[in-house]
Amino acid sequence: MSDAAHRRWLEANQQHMLAHLARIRLALQLHAGQTPAPLAAVDHPAMSSPPAIDTLCALFHLNEFERDVLLLCAGVELDGPFSASCTAAQGATGFALPTFGLALAVLKDSHWAALSPQAPLRHWRLIDIASGAGLTQAGLRIDERILHYLTGVHYLDDWLASMVLPLSGKGAPASSHAALAERIAAAWEDDDAVLQLVGPDSDSKREMANAVCAWYGCEAYLIDAASLPAGPAELARFMRLWERESRLGARMLVLDTDDASPIAAGEPNSEHAAVEHLLSHLNCALIMLSLQRRRTRGTAMLTFEIAKPSLEEQQHLWHQALGEDAAEVAAHIPALAFQFNLNAPDIRSACAQARSQRRPGDSAHQFSERLWHSCRLQARLRLDELVQRIEPRAAWDDLVLPDAQRQTLRDILVQVRERPTVYQQWGFAGQGTRGLGLVALFAGSSGTGKTMAAEVLASTLKLDLYRVDLSAVVSKYIGETEKNLRLVFDAAEAGGAILLFDEADALFGKRTEVKDSHDRHANIEVSYLLQRMEAYPGLAILTSNLKESLDTAFLRRLRFIVQFPFPDRQHRHEIWRRSFPKATPLQSLNYERLANLNIAGGNIRNVALHAAFLAAHGRRPVDMNDVLAAARNEYEKLERSLTDAEIRDWQ
Repeated sequence: MSDAAHRRWLEANQQHMLAHLARIRLALQLHAGQTPAPLAAVDHPAMSSPPAIDTLCALFHLNEFERDVLLLCAGVELDGPFSASCTAAQGATGFALPTFGLALAVLKDSHWAALSPQAPLRHWRLIDIASGAGLTQAGLRIDERILHYLTGVHYLDDWLASMVLPLSGKGAPASSHAALAERIAAAWEDDDAVLQLVGPDSDSKREMANAVCAWYGCEAYLIDAASLPAGPAELARFMRLWERESRLGARMLVLDTDDASPIAAGEPNSEHAAVEHLLSHLNCALIMLSLQRRRTRGTAMLTFEIAKPSLEEQQHLWHQALGEDAAEVAAHIPALAFQFNLNAPDIRSACAQARSQRRPGDSAHQFSERLWHSCRLQARLRLDELVQRIEPRAAWDDLVLPDAQRQTLRDILVQVRERPTVYQQWGFAGQGTRGLGLVALFAGSSGTGKTMAAEVLASTLKLDLYRVDLSAVVSKYIGETEKNLRLVFDAAEAGGAILLFDEADALFGKRTEVKDSHDRHANIEVSYLLQRMEAYPGLAILTSNLKESLDTAFLRRLRFIVQFPFPDRQHRHEIWRRSFPKATPLQSLNYERLANLNIAGGNIRNVALHAAFLAAHGRRPVDMNDVLAAARNEYEKLERSLTDAEIRDWQ
């Protein structure tokens, strides 16, 4: 409806309302013993759609008496003289609000059942009854949302608006999503069935839900499972008001259960109970978003799996989002689409962010670098909440390793960089996702450079590095560990991040013999993690002090094994030379003698840092005495003692 047509409808609707109110005011005046002026003839203008009161009566099946009760309450709010007539009609009682007793006495075709809890006026909360008096003497007030509806003003109920958010789409979805939305809408003929959209990517599911609602001409409103009222009375109020809202304004509810709290056996879960009650008892269309298929007894479910756009579609979305800039960086788009498995909203966000940071005179390469960095940031928003990000600071020059190990690390780089060619152009990905994951094991004692090597790979590849804290991931609740791991892998896939599992033997050790349900569940967790690692398109690095402690079934899944040896004297000499930054003042440091200290690289860096603080406190350059004092401290932590051979001729 155009603005002009809407204004004409509002004017006609107002005249229609005034005619109704004049009729009821006449009845009030007669009841009060007043001599009213006769009703003037009203010429109702033609309307493009029925008046609001007529539509409301049709939606909620109000009879003429119930309609007039509602208009009686509306007139008190809308018109001062009408309110005075209402007060006069109630005589000595002097009520400011109309009562049901007044309605029974004044209005035609009155009946007591209109005020029962199951009748439309109270069932749909069209009116409220003041407390503290009998039903006939209690004041009646029209619900504010309904009052505004009658005047032609449409908005979402204030109480509902505090819990739900409008779900609006931005930009065109992927072609496969648009086609699927049309198929879903066509198949969803039964309003009693809950439409369930399943998959790991929340944004894609929300975009699909919005597209389905748009196909039906409805507005989509989102509520998280955690935002549902927990108390039975409040939940019932929410459901009733939402059912009312869906009738008033072609609105559809989208329930997001992706972040629902875990369910522990034998423990109450109000959030789960609220979701189950909503699914079973809501009497209007409902779309539910979930990570996995969910079943509710007595509720029909129409379920569709929602995947992220395909690689080809992502490339198309990149061209759409970049617009005129696409031609400039067209050569870089395939690499962006392959490395960062993003959905349409994330791609649009990455492009907008890169444009906002673009400087005049930036080359195509520089702009592509900004796009790359923006893609990393899209995944960080999710991963930073789940695992610890390590800022890579180490470079190849900081890494002291034998040539064989350095070459293996470079082989890992080659396989990460050439995945688009081998998997996509040469067709290896078409044989299935099993075995495509790039998993490397870094084995060696503590301090031999395993984490530093991971930093070097991340820095060279310009990818984020995340350490997975297994103690935070593993949960006592059944299924919660798998959920945590799924969240980590799903978020990491979006940004192509490098995942670092420190001390992997704690979880990837030899699986135990199944003696009880706890052993069985622990083995399920390991099996699930192995399965996800095999399918993970990025690089996963696991560190272990003892390779022998790892399950042989797990070792077979590794693409690379890098053994980090304890540094010999020559390598320790080189590590010492690189441990002090160029800006550090040094005095008479003898690296040949320092190399006699039989400690790993991590311990050497601890000693160097401690010695620097001792020298800074003494306002002097770092010398051998500072290193000796720091070495004694480090050896105490290792529960070892310095030998004469290690510190001979230091003085």
